Amino acid sequence: MQRNRCYGSEIFHKRLCVAKFAEFATQLVKRFKGTASVARNIDAYDHSDVVDYHYGRFPPGDLDLGRLIAPLTRAQDAISRYDQMLLSLPNSELLLAPLRHSEAVISSRMEGTISTVDEVMIYEAEADEGDHAEGRNDAVEVFLYKRVLQRAQQAVAEGEPINEGLIKNAHRILLSFGRGASKSPGQYKIEQNYVGDDRRKIIYFKPVSPLQLQSSMQALLEFIETSPMLHLFKVGIAHVEFEALHPFNDGNGRIGRLLITLLLWKYGLIHKPHFYVSAFFETHKEAYIELMRAVSRDDDWTGWTAFFLQAIAEQAENNLQTAQRIMALYDEMKAPFRDISGSKWHLAAQDSIFENPVFKNSQLIKRSGMPKHVAIRITRLLLEDGLLKELRPASGRRGALFMFEPLMEIVRA
Repeated sequence: MQRNRCYGSEIFHKRLCVAKFAEFATQLVKRFKGTASVARNIDAYDHSDVVDYHYGRFPPGDLDLGRLIAPLTRAQDAISRYDQMLLSLPNSELLLAPLRHSEAVISSRMEGTISTVDEVMIYEAEADEGDHAEGRNDAVEVFLYKRVLQRAQQAVAEGEPINEGLIKNAHRILLSFGRGASKSPGQYKIEQNYVGDDRRKIIYFKPVSPLQLQSSMQALLEFIETSPMLHLFKVGIAHVEFEALHPFNDGNGRIGRLLITLLLWKYGLIHKPHFYVSAFFETHKEAYIELMRAVSRDDDWTGWTAFFLQAIAEQAENNLQTAQRIMALYDEMKAPFRDISGSKWHLAAQDSIFENPVFKNSQLIKRSGMPKHVAIRITRLLLEDGLLKELRPASGRRGALFMFEPLMEIVRA
């Protein structure tokens, strides 16, 4: 079997992967210039209910298996059925790529960055290939998180281990623009940070001290690599520990939730890196935060693990339903694309549009390989038939912008 460009156990290959990911991060940092944030006066916040990090109590001892058997069984069954669906897809990246946008929107929204799937996809289409694009800071930040998801998954696929280099480079990309750009992208905190509610001026949690962060991160990474714990338990414990460490000044939640997908993939629980859990955490945000606090306050690792298993089970079931709807739409659209286009390029056009449902003709040509005149004709016919919507007409050197609405309806849901 031919080796991927960066795949392999040799040190050279691993260093090449790290270098490629780091180079991409550097390019984005140069491209997006951020603005400074106003420093917070922590003394003005209510500290009466703050919980401190659980020093000396990671990794946890034995979990209460009696409380975890039922949620573990459900989670294993649900994620297995979801993974079987992934394995049955001829091209999971093509059909499930739009879900990455949805995850980026939801995970970012949990940290106060508000945008929509439509807005992010429009920005991405406008910004493709270095084109000038304008967008709200929030939309650009979500776009960058989507890139983080994509690039981190690619790096792991090409042989890079889940280590500090990968985590720091992912963070560097994430904070290369906007409110986080002044918060040391890709660098661990050097001052104490806090978790709380800015609006209510309340501090909920005090993460690990910067003085003990490096050794604590090493302990977490060692746990990820060597712990004999059941894999689903280990993913949940690793996630809550990362959030308790809060190693960066900003963006910890998004990086921590990215870690879930990468670890599920690393441990073979899913065979392709398409599993996103932020929707469940957003719906149950109060429980998500309180159970994390209970780990440090009460040593209740079992309660957190049960909640995490519930998240995996319910999100696997929801992800499966969404994926099945996308697959059904893809099959349903084969005949219309063939009949409307009347071209041998109909499948290439369909594949490109499903993977990137907001696009310009120049992008359709590049991704599908079809001739320019064919792409123009196909988009015109699809537009006339109502399958495409024109978001912006062509103007000067800027091409028209199109949206494939049937797929967007599923992704928005």
